[in-house]
Amino acid sequence: MQLSDIIGLVETFMNFKLFEINKTAVTPSSILMFLIFIAFFAMTSRVLQRVLRAQVFSRMSIDTGMQYTLTRITHYLIMIVGAVVAFQFIGIDLTGLAIILGFLSVGIGFGLQNITSNFVAGLILLLERPIKVGDRVMVGNEEGDVVEINMRSTTIRTLNNVAVIVPNSEFVSSKLENWSYGDETVRVDMNVGVSYASDLETVMRSLKEVAAENPEVLKSPAPDVLHIGFGDSAWNMRLRIWLEHSRRHWEVQSDINCAIVRKFRQNGVEIPFPQRDLHVRSPLPLPILPETELRRSA
Repeated sequence: MQLSDIIGLVETFMNFKLFEINKTAVTPSSILMFLIFIAFFAMTSRVLQRVLRAQVFSRMSIDTGMQYTLTRITHYLIMIVGAVVAFQFIGIDLTGLAIILGFLSVGIGFGLQNITSNFVAGLILLLERPIKVGDRVMVGNEEGDVVEINMRSTTIRTLNNVAVIVPNSEFVSSKLENWSYGDETVRVDMNVGVSYASDLETVMRSLKEVAAENPEVLKSPAPDVLHIGFGDSAWNMRLRIWLEHSRRHWEVQSDINCAIVRKFRQNGVEIPFPQRDLHVRSPLPLPILPETELRRSA
C-alpha cells in the first residue's frame, strides 16, 4: 500500500459523517478540532492564571481567598468562550444546539439535580464568599482549612492532614461555622476548678497574670476571669482570652493550661480532684434475751 493510499484512507475516515446536529454533519475531524480548541483554551487559562498570580496579584494587596476567586472566575469565562468558539468553528449553530439541550434538560434534569445544585452553590461560594480558600472552618466535629473550591465540591484539609470533600450545596443550605469570616480574632474560654480552701483573690489574680504573661493573648479586648458556679468540691472559674489568629488556639490553650498549673503551685492554690467520703457505721448491738425466751424461740 502506497503512502497516497494511506492518506486517502485517513482522509476518508476523518470526513466520515457520524451524525448530524441541526443539519450540520459531525465528523471525526470536526470532533478532533473541537478537542484541540478546548485544549488550547484550557492551556491558555492555566497560563493566564499563573501570570495573574505571579505578575498581577503579587503586586496588589489582595488576600489569598480573593485571588483564588478571581482566578477561578477567569478560568470559567475562558472555557465558556472556548466552547463557543469551538462550536462555531466546526459549523454548529449554538442557537439550534441550545434548543436541543433545552429539550434534553427536561429529561436529565432530575438525574443531574444534585450536580446542578452543587455547581450553582459553587458559583455562590466564589461570588458571595461566605467561605474562601485559607479560612478555618468546622465540618461536623472536624476543624480544618479550606484548600480548594471546585465546581461540585469544596476540599477541607483537617488538622490531621485528612482531606474532607464536602458538596458545595452543604455550605449554602446548612449551618456553616467559619472562624475566619470577616475578623480572624477569636475568643477562647478555659475552665478550671479550685479548692474551696483557696483564697479567691489569689486565684483571680493568678489567672490574670497567666493571661498577661502569654505573648499571643491580646491586650484588647482584655482577658477576663469569671466565677461561673459552685461545684461538688471546687469553685468553677473561667479564664476568657482573645487571640489574633484562630489557627493557634489549641497551642495557646495548652500553654495557658501549663502556665496555670505552675502559677497555682507557686501561689499555693489547689486544684481539687473528685472525691467521695465513705462513712462506716458500727453494727447495732443485738438485744440479750433471757434464757426462757431463748428456749421458746428454739
